[in-house]
Amino acid sequence: MGGVSESSDPNIPDEWLAAPDQSVVKLESGGYPELLSQIDSAPHLLYVKGDAQVLDMPAIAIVGSRNPTSTGRRNAFEFARYLASSGFLIVSGLAEGIDAAAHRGALEAGMPTVAVLGTGVDVVYPAKNHELAHAIAANGALLSEYALGTGPRRWHFPERNRVISGLALGTLVVEAARQSGSLITARLAAEQGREVFALPGSIHNPLARGCHRLIRDGAKLVESADDIFAELAPLAGHVLETSAGAAGEPAASGVIGPDTGDDEEYVKLREHLGFDPVSIDILADRSGLTIDQVSSMLLILELDGIVEKLSGGRFALLKPSD
Repeated sequence: MGGVSESSDPNIPDEWLAAPDQSVVKLESGGYPELLSQIDSAPHLLYVKGDAQVLDMPAIAIVGSRNPTSTGRRNAFEFARYLASSGFLIVSGLAEGIDAAAHRGALEAGMPTVAVLGTGVDVVYPAKNHELAHAIAANGALLSEYALGTGPRRWHFPERNRVISGLALGTLVVEAARQSGSLITARLAAEQGREVFALPGSIHNPLARGCHRLIRDGAKLVESADDIFAELAPLAGHVLETSAGAAGEPAASGVIGPDTGDDEEYVKLREHLGFDPVSIDILADRSGLTIDQVSSMLLILELDGIVEKLSGGRFALLKPSD
């Protein structure tokens, strides 16, 4: 592991450093992440719990809403899983929602991920992510610029965003409202000369508005992992698997549906399903099927991850029909 094995700083106990999975990486040391060292106001030191060597991997940050739709959460998970399987280190902030989904996607792929904390590296926030934090430390690293024992402070979270973007070649934003901390991360990434990517969404989804704003301002619109590879693979300086399907395409690029595509009734129903929410009554009226038929078919499609049930008994596609 890169870092220092001892310190004269009384805030860094020797017994903490003695643990094999805990270290402190200083800006002037050889183990400091190269990309992060290039940004303005790079942290003087980083507390690391886990494997500091993963910080040398080519990274992409994935950030977004703390309260995403199930579509957004699934997209973050699938993009992270695919990109991690292809050689990218997934960096995020351990927050609920998109951050947690991105970390879990990387872990599902059996690959490391890094969580940049707004607390001391020995403090998990939110507390409900304790098990996730433990898994990240065991399969990647928890990272913080804040002293051990530092609790959550409101200003730390936007402040640490420069580290999230600074570690990465690019930042992908998945669902963000117009007033979102994720937009701060995206702005910082752009100021740092890094790539900014955004997933578009339905015009009816308020959590898509931040992403649409980023796209209008010059962020690259992402529909599949290939859109990210095209920009980042040449910059990675690392052997990446760029062939589609290496780990299964993310949901946003299209996934083959269940074995219902040739069923005449499913064909009728799918003709009237889109990404905008629609009620069962309207689907029944438009398709000529009974409400009972539509309800049963929607349940099957929901279980297979084709549609999403929304408030008010409405449904919308999660992925395109084959």
